[in-house]
Amino acid sequence: MHRITLRQIQIFETVARYESHTKAAAIIHMTQPAVSMQMKQLEESMGIKLIERHGKSITLTREGQALRKYTSNIMQSYRALESYVDKLKGCERGNLSVSATTTANHFTSRILSEFSRLHSNVNLTLDVTNRITILKQLEYNEPDLVIMGEPPEGLNLESEIFMNNPLVIIAPANHPLKKQKNIPLEQVLKEKFVSREAGSGTRKAIKKHMKKHQVKCESGLEMSSNEAIKHAVAAGFGLGIVSLHTIELELKSNYLCTLDVETFPILRHWHLVTRKGKHMSHIASAFRQFLLDECTNLT
Repeated sequence: MHRITLRQIQIFETVARYESHTKAAAIIHMTQPAVSMQMKQLEESMGIKLIERHGKSITLTREGQALRKYTSNIMQSYRALESYVDKLKGCERGNLSVSATTTANHFTSRILSEFSRLHSNVNLTLDVTNRITILKQLEYNEPDLVIMGEPPEGLNLESEIFMNNPLVIIAPANHPLKKQKNIPLEQVLKEKFVSREAGSGTRKAIKKHMKKHQVKCESGLEMSSNEAIKHAVAAGFGLGIVSLHTIELELKSNYLCTLDVETFPILRHWHLVTRKGKHMSHIASAFRQFLLDECTNLT
């Protein structure tokens, strides 16, 4: 086997992450044919088939998935090395990659914008995606930091709570129960609900809450994002349960309202998550501290 270069590892890691030669080429500033050629040379050099092609899409083979766990660690260590060298030189620069669940997008974008203003030479990458993809990214040790709801146990993760995340019941702005206080939960549950898809952290929290109070919430419509839920609720498809942090603008503009329902809000928390034992670059450490210092302004 010929010696594998760091550049080939970077190319493979990027192709594996985005499952696309075209997207990988744009990220690492290469042409698509050049990326395809490097991938082919890597497979020939190793004598292992790393990807399966399905028309225009690709997936990793079992061998490719096994290799990716090593290449992810290599690239993370390399980025940490670059960051450490910059620190030794006294440079306020580097790269920071943050992944956040869709429900955390609003305040994550705001806090990253403030951090970028203070650290203008830092290259920021924000990936807003669903919980399932977030957990996959953590498995491969990809982002520097992850912002999400409560992470599952048993996945070798470290997390710390940095802010409350109350889930509230939302309704159209003209809902007849808008001004009523301490509405019985059973009364509200007679209405249809617009809910997140199975597997989302919000839906799991709602299901747990309903089970605790021995009631059921009937879902009339499933949506894959909070934005879709908000629009569906405003259009009259039903009530919804979302994070209070995602409806600031809708409440101010009288597009939606919250209902004062007994046992609500459901109190959850936002977590800052990494792989256990992960080396944190000085840029990532600076962002972590910035988030902890500033999170009181986000509530």
